[in-house]
Amino acid sequence: MLDAAISLLRGRRIAVVTGAGISTDSGIPDYRGEGAPPRTPMVFDTFRSSEDARRRYWAGSHLGWRRFTSVHPNDGHRALALMEEAGLITGIATQNVDDLHERAGSRRVTHVHGQMHTVSCLQCGTAFDRERIAADIEALNPWIVVPEQVRLQPDGDVEIDASQDFHVPPCPVCGGILKPDVVFFGELVPTDVFAAARDIVAEGDAVLVAGSSLVVNSGTRLLEVARRKAVPIVIINRGPTRWDARAAVRVEGGTSELLTELADALVAPF
Repeated sequence: MLDAAISLLRGRRIAVVTGAGISTDSGIPDYRGEGAPPRTPMVFDTFRSSEDARRRYWAGSHLGWRRFTSVHPNDGHRALALMEEAGLITGIATQNVDDLHERAGSRRVTHVHGQMHTVSCLQCGTAFDRERIAADIEALNPWIVVPEQVRLQPDGDVEIDASQDFHVPPCPVCGGILKPDVVFFGELVPTDVFAAARDIVAEGDAVLVAGSSLVVNSGTRLLEVARRKAVPIVIINRGPTRWDARAAVRVEGGTSELLTELADALVAPF
């Protein structure tokens, strides 16, 4: 089936949509794939209204962030960066909160569900680099260390039994509530962010989905843009997706190997 995908994509401008499956080979687990750990995701209203919930979240999120920053792009990320450099893709709309696409060399990337490396205040709106807030956390909680064995979640969180002694830093500007710039459950994708992702898809003559089961609404909304334009959709994923029946080509397998083969076939030698 990869040969069919290559034939369909050759000569077309390709819009790319990626999900958690593209980062599994970097050590970040998938949400729903085989072997995915059970999760209790944070709900936005709970985070905003409960100090205990924020304490539990920030304790796990801090430990996860420290491990999150140690992972590296894999061959799938690098293959897409190579395709962008060759002028083959319009950009990447990713559901991932890591920055592995950018670290691999991709330039036009829209993070539909936000990013882990910035933090904003829910009261005054000031944004901060995550490292600054991490330093504040460690100053307030000098006892906290990253365990050698920690079960990382796709959104950079860690499931732990948080100590009641954990102190969450307030906003350095106004003393308000700090939240990583990721979209929690029950929280809407910002209008301008979704518009940027929609533009990436709308500019494509074909859409390539890599490593997403397309269960989350934001992904299906992007593919509806392609469907209304009668643009062919190619899906590469390990495991079924909700759009398999609508795809022009569906390829089963890992994104690292298959995207590398795809890039090798589509990118002419420099």
